[in-house]
Amino acid sequence: MPRALRLFCLGLLCLLILLTTLWGAMALWYRLPVDSLWRTAAASGFEGLGLATLWAVIRGRALRGLSTFCLALAALIWWWSSLTPPAEAHWSPDVARQVTGTRDGDILTLTDVRNFDWTTPTEFTPRWETRSYDLSQLNSVDLFMSYWAGPEMAHMVVSFGFEDGAHIAWSVEVRRQVGGGFSPIADLFKTNTLVLIAADERDVVGTRTNARGEDVQLFRINTDPDTTRALLMQYVEAANRLAAQPQWYNSLTSNCTTVVMTMIRTIVEDVPLDWRVLANGYLPEYAHDQGVLAAGYSTEELRKRGSITAKAQAQGITPDYSALIREGVPVPAP
Repeated sequence: MPRALRLFCLGLLCLLILLTTLWGAMALWYRLPVDSLWRTAAASGFEGLGLATLWAVIRGRALRGLSTFCLALAALIWWWSSLTPPAEAHWSPDVARQVTGTRDGDILTLTDVRNFDWTTPTEFTPRWETRSYDLSQLNSVDLFMSYWAGPEMAHMVVSFGFEDGAHIAWSVEVRRQVGGGFSPIADLFKTNTLVLIAADERDVVGTRTNARGEDVQLFRINTDPDTTRALLMQYVEAANRLAAQPQWYNSLTSNCTTVVMTMIRTIVEDVPLDWRVLANGYLPEYAHDQGVLAAGYSTEELRKRGSITAKAQAQGITPDYSALIREGVPVPAP
């Protein structure tokens, strides 16, 4: 084997050992069901084995060390694949229920629609409702981007509007347990499950504009009626599947953006892959490039006109909240 090719293969093997060692140590640390002392010992032991194997490979003594490492890695992968998301747990009250839906002709009935009154980010009056919607009256779909950690990352909410002024907003969220929280790193390692929330806009958007004071931006989306209805039903079907079979939340592969993009790809043929799906704070620029936002405006102009937090805080969470936050926001031409 030529020396350059041999060095390339050696470097690739070393990188693979390093990455699997890092993954394995973190998986043991985050998910091994023992106290922190034993988790630290297990993670450190696997890390030590990986580094020893790496050193043996570099020195040309790979066979025995690599065999031991591969056996340990296989056992770890077997254990990892056995972890299943719980169907029942002591869920945080705001994600305690998974919405489900049934359709009878044009009538869509949703059970466990969230309609909380939020006074602070952690204090609320809980209210779960059953609501019905006439799909023949469905006439709009809107995108809310709520910025909570700088311009690169945001939480995405998709809301469907009806001719009578009703809206149903959908949010893909982490189903935390009481006392738990959200961590982008921990949630790479089967820490929390996924939940689909269907809610009144005064709840799921209002808590972000008023209770939390996040920078929420509204974008009106240009879609035809058939695509709008198909996307709404994709949400309903995904919610029903989650109710029947829980799924792990993953910060990279199963989050508020990737889950929705998967739905869109089932009903729209050409949805290009793009780095802005991961750095989802730039999703409006992606949507603008795809021609689904109001024409004749730059993304910067649409962000400015769609910034609704100050407006929402000035008027409060009133019964006409949904209509007021849309005032002055550009609407795509039919």
